[in-house]
Amino acid sequence: MKERNILAGFHTEDEAAKAADALRLAGFSIIQIDRVGQFPGDGNERIMNPITGEIPSLGSMTLAGDFPNGRDASVLAAASPDASGMADRGDDNLNRSVLLTCVVPEERGDEATEMIRSYGGMV
Repeated sequence: MKERNILAGFHTEDEAAKAADALRLAGFSIIQIDRVGQFPGDGNERIMNPITGEIPSLGSMTLAGDFPNGRDASVLAAASPDASGMADRGDDNLNRSVLLTCVVPEERGDEATEMIRSYGGMV
């Protein structure tokens, strides 16, 4: 049986979870939700105060990155316009950091794609 792999980006995990629930109700079983990002790590787990100087790097503070393998990657990340806040890309699709992956039978691929789009997913 032929299968289709569908990858869709969402703004929030709640949106992706609603789409996944709808897909399960429709009979699809291979569904996974993950967080993806430009920088490594899960972000900051504690509140950092830049006045006290207790911040590992600008990339850690502003980009929620985790750079355990040395300062080089954090310095490079801090050079991103996103770290300074001085640039607005103006593209809403860049902030889709939640990935829904679904494997469906080929003949039901269009149905699954439309369901995902109806919940705000970008396929």
